[in-house]
Amino acid sequence: MNIGHASRESGVSAKMIRYYEEVGLLAPTRRSDAGYRVYGTDEIHTLRFIRQARRLGFLVEDIRKLLALWQDRSRASAEVKSIALEHVAELDKRIAELTVMRNTLAALATHCHGDERPDCPILARLADTDDDPE
Repeated sequence: MNIGHASRESGVSAKMIRYYEEVGLLAPTRRSDAGYRVYGTDEIHTLRFIRQARRLGFLVEDIRKLLALWQDRSRASAEVKSIALEHVAELDKRIAELTVMRNTLAALATHCHGDERPDCPILARLADTDDDPE
């Protein structure tokens, strides 16, 4: 099947399929006589795997590791679990950072009158170079 059909079957855009091939997540596919990429069921399964991993927020390097483990039938599930738990820890860290940002912005918005007056604590906080908002 061509890249358009592979895109529809896998749920991955043609642009991302080319990118995944470029970064080595997807092995280069064979080409037709006319030079078009040709995809089979193995590539579709791999693309679906990548799509699911991306939906869970895994980065390219982690997906590369997970793909290698997925394709290795003699793998130890402990390796997969380790990668997953590292990702969970990173997600927890990002959630905590986002929560702080959200709470700070909500507090600033609460103190903003939101009327015709020019004074605004949100803009004052953004302009405060002495206070690192992070």
